[in-house]
Amino acid sequence: MKVAIFASGNGTNFEALADDKMLKENGLEIVLLVCDKPKAAVIEKAKLRNIPIFINKLSDYETRSDYEQAIVNYLEPMHIEYILLAGYMRVVTKTLLNVYPGRIINIHPSYLPKFSGLDAIARAFNSGENSTGVTIHYIDEGVDTGSIIRQETVPILDSDTVDTLEQRVHDKEHEIYPEVVLNLLKKY
Repeated sequence: MKVAIFASGNGTNFEALADDKMLKENGLEIVLLVCDKPKAAVIEKAKLRNIPIFINKLSDYETRSDYEQAIVNYLEPMHIEYILLAGYMRVVTKTLLNVYPGRIINIHPSYLPKFSGLDAIARAFNSGENSTGVTIHYIDEGVDTGSIIRQETVPILDSDTVDTLEQRVHDKEHEIYPEVVLNLLKKY
Protein backbone atom coordinates (compact mmCIF):
# COMPACT_ATOMS: atom_id res chain seq x y z
CA MET A 1 0.00 0.00 0.00
CA LYS A 2 1.47 3.32 -1.09
CA VAL A 3 1.06 6.16 1.36
CA ALA A 4 2.11 9.77 1.71
CA ILE A 5 2.71 11.10 5.21
CA PHE A 6 1.87 14.76 5.84
CA ALA A 7 3.71 16.41 8.75
CA SER A 8 4.54 19.92 9.94
CA GLY A 9 6.80 19.47 12.95
CA ASN A 10 9.28 17.23 14.72
CA GLY A 11 8.15 14.06 13.01
CA THR A 12 7.96 11.63 15.90
CA ASN A 13 4.82 9.98 14.51
CA PHE A 14 6.48 9.96 11.09
CA GLU A 15 9.39 8.05 12.66
CA ALA A 16 7.05 5.64 14.45
CA LEU A 17 5.44 4.74 11.12
CA ALA A 18 8.59 4.77 8.97
CA ASP A 19 10.61 2.64 11.38
CA ASP A 20 7.98 0.03 12.22
CA LYS A 21 9.20 -3.36 10.94
CA MET A 22 5.75 -4.96 10.92
CA LEU A 23 4.44 -2.22 8.63
CA LYS A 24 7.31 -2.74 6.20
CA GLU A 25 6.89 -6.53 6.30
CA ASN A 26 3.19 -6.14 5.53
CA GLY A 27 3.65 -3.92 2.51
CA LEU A 28 3.55 -0.32 3.69
CA GLU A 29 5.43 1.86 1.24
CA ILE A 30 5.95 5.46 2.32
CA VAL A 31 6.51 7.11 -1.04
CA LEU A 32 6.49 10.75 0.05
CA LEU A 33 6.62 13.17 2.94
CA VAL A 34 4.52 16.29 2.36
CA CYS A 35 5.56 19.14 4.64
CA ASP A 36 4.32 22.72 4.81
CA LYS A 37 7.19 24.02 6.97
CA PRO A 38 10.56 24.23 5.16
CA LYS A 39 12.53 24.11 8.43
CA ALA A 40 10.57 21.33 10.15
CA ALA A 41 12.67 18.63 11.83
CA VAL A 42 10.65 15.92 10.06
CA ILE A 43 12.38 16.83 6.78
CA GLU A 44 15.77 15.63 8.06
CA LYS A 45 14.14 12.46 9.37
CA ALA A 46 12.74 11.73 5.90
CA LYS A 47 16.12 12.44 4.29
CA LEU A 48 17.81 9.95 6.65
CA ARG A 49 15.33 7.30 5.49
CA ASN A 50 15.64 8.18 1.78
CA ILE A 51 11.97 9.13 1.61
CA PRO A 52 11.25 11.81 -1.01
CA ILE A 53 9.99 15.14 0.28
CA PHE A 54 7.57 17.68 -1.16
CA ILE A 55 7.73 21.01 0.66
CA ASN A 56 4.66 23.07 -0.09
CA LYS A 57 3.99 26.35 1.72
CA LEU A 58 0.46 27.75 1.88
CA SER A 59 1.88 31.29 1.64
CA ASP A 60 3.07 30.51 -1.90
CA TYR A 61 -0.55 30.29 -3.14
CA GLU A 62 -3.45 32.69 -3.46
CA THR A 63 -5.96 30.25 -1.96
CA ARG A 64 -5.99 27.15 0.20
CA SER A 65 -7.61 25.32 -2.71
CA ASP A 66 -4.67 26.22 -4.98
CA TYR A 67 -2.28 25.02 -2.26
CA GLU A 68 -4.04 21.67 -1.94
CA GLN A 69 -4.42 21.31 -5.72
CA ALA A 70 -0.62 21.53 -6.00
CA ILE A 71 -0.41 18.63 -3.54
CA VAL A 72 -2.98 16.63 -5.49
CA ASN A 73 -1.07 17.25 -8.72
CA TYR A 74 2.18 16.11 -7.08
CA LEU A 75 0.60 12.97 -5.60
CA GLU A 76 -1.37 11.89 -8.67
CA PRO A 77 1.43 10.17 -10.63
CA MET A 78 2.52 8.32 -7.47
CA HIS A 79 -0.79 6.42 -7.16
CA ILE A 80 -1.06 7.15 -3.43
CA GLU A 81 -3.64 4.94 -1.77
CA TYR A 82 -3.78 6.59 1.67
CA ILE A 83 -2.64 9.82 3.26
CA LEU A 84 -1.50 9.56 6.86
CA LEU A 85 -1.42 12.83 8.78
CA ALA A 86 1.27 12.88 11.45
CA GLY A 87 1.28 16.27 13.08
CA TYR A 88 0.14 18.08 9.95
CA MET A 89 -1.08 21.42 11.24
CA ARG A 90 -3.45 22.36 8.42
CA VAL A 91 -7.17 21.81 8.08
CA VAL A 92 -7.76 19.58 5.05
CA THR A 93 -10.40 20.85 2.61
CA LYS A 94 -12.57 19.42 -0.16
CA THR A 95 -9.76 19.74 -2.68
CA LEU A 96 -7.92 16.82 -1.03
CA LEU A 97 -10.97 15.14 0.50
CA ASN A 98 -12.70 14.73 -2.87
CA VAL A 99 -9.64 13.00 -4.38
CA TYR A 100 -8.98 10.77 -1.34
CA PRO A 101 -12.45 10.16 0.16
CA GLY A 102 -12.23 7.99 3.27
CA ARG A 103 -8.49 7.58 2.70
CA ILE A 104 -7.02 10.35 4.86
CA ILE A 105 -6.26 9.40 8.46
CA ASN A 106 -5.25 11.72 11.29
CA ILE A 107 -3.86 11.24 14.76
CA HIS A 108 -4.93 13.72 17.43
CA PRO A 109 -3.49 14.07 20.96
CA SER A 110 -6.74 13.97 22.91
CA TYR A 111 -9.73 11.73 23.52
CA LEU A 112 -12.03 13.36 20.98
CA PRO A 113 -14.43 15.09 20.96
CA LYS A 114 -12.70 16.72 23.93
CA PHE A 115 -9.88 19.15 23.15
CA SER A 116 -10.13 19.19 19.38
CA GLY A 117 -7.90 21.61 17.50
CA LEU A 118 -4.63 23.15 18.60
CA ASP A 119 -2.83 22.82 21.95
CA ALA A 120 -4.89 19.81 22.97
CA ILE A 121 -2.41 18.45 25.50
CA ALA A 122 -1.96 21.74 27.37
CA ARG A 123 -5.70 22.36 27.34
CA ALA A 124 -6.33 18.87 28.74
CA PHE A 125 -3.66 19.38 31.41
CA ASN A 126 -5.22 22.68 32.48
CA SER A 127 -8.79 21.35 32.38
CA GLY A 128 -8.84 19.70 35.77
CA GLU A 129 -9.85 16.37 34.20
CA ASN A 130 -8.14 13.15 35.25
CA SER A 131 -7.49 11.81 31.75
CA THR A 132 -6.99 12.69 28.13
CA GLY A 133 -5.98 10.39 25.32
CA VAL A 134 -5.17 9.76 21.71
CA THR A 135 -7.61 9.49 18.82
CA ILE A 136 -7.01 8.16 15.34
CA HIS A 137 -9.75 9.14 12.92
CA TYR A 138 -10.67 9.65 9.31
CA ILE A 139 -10.58 13.23 8.09
CA ASP A 140 -13.74 15.04 7.09
CA GLU A 141 -14.44 18.74 6.52
CA GLY A 142 -14.53 19.57 10.23
CA VAL A 143 -11.71 20.03 12.70
CA ASP A 144 -11.08 16.64 14.32
CA THR A 145 -14.66 15.52 13.66
CA GLY A 146 -14.21 12.54 11.32
CA SER A 147 -15.18 8.94 12.07
CA ILE A 148 -13.10 7.51 14.89
CA ILE A 149 -10.95 4.47 14.13
CA ARG A 150 -9.39 3.99 17.57
CA GLN A 151 -9.08 5.83 20.88
CA GLU A 152 -6.95 5.19 23.95
CA THR A 153 -6.97 7.06 27.24
CA VAL A 154 -3.92 8.55 28.92
CA PRO A 155 -4.29 9.41 32.63
CA ILE A 156 -3.40 12.88 33.85
CA LEU A 157 -1.39 12.21 36.99
CA ASP A 158 -1.16 14.50 40.01
CA SER A 159 2.61 14.55 39.46
CA ASP A 160 2.30 15.54 35.79
CA THR A 161 3.58 18.66 34.15
CA VAL A 162 2.53 19.60 30.64
CA ASP A 163 5.84 18.12 29.44
CA THR A 164 5.44 14.77 31.20
CA LEU A 165 1.86 14.46 30.01
CA GLU A 166 2.92 15.36 26.48
CA GLN A 167 5.58 12.63 26.55
CA ARG A 168 3.09 9.99 27.69
CA VAL A 169 0.55 11.07 25.06
CA HIS A 170 3.24 10.86 22.38
CA ASP A 171 4.32 7.44 23.64
CA LYS A 172 0.72 6.25 23.28
CA GLU A 173 0.53 7.78 19.77
CA HIS A 174 3.70 5.95 18.72
CA GLU A 175 2.25 2.71 20.06
CA ILE A 176 -1.19 2.79 18.47
CA TYR A 177 -0.70 4.61 15.13
CA PRO A 178 1.42 1.78 13.68
CA GLU A 179 -1.12 -0.75 15.01
CA VAL A 180 -3.99 1.06 13.25
CA VAL A 181 -2.04 1.27 9.99
CA LEU A 182 -1.10 -2.43 10.29
CA ASN A 183 -4.80 -3.34 10.65
CA LEU A 184 -5.54 -1.21 7.60
CA LEU A 185 -2.82 -3.03 5.65
CA LYS A 186 -4.21 -6.43 6.62
CA LYS A 187 -7.66 -5.40 5.29
CA TYR A 188 -6.27 -3.79 2.16
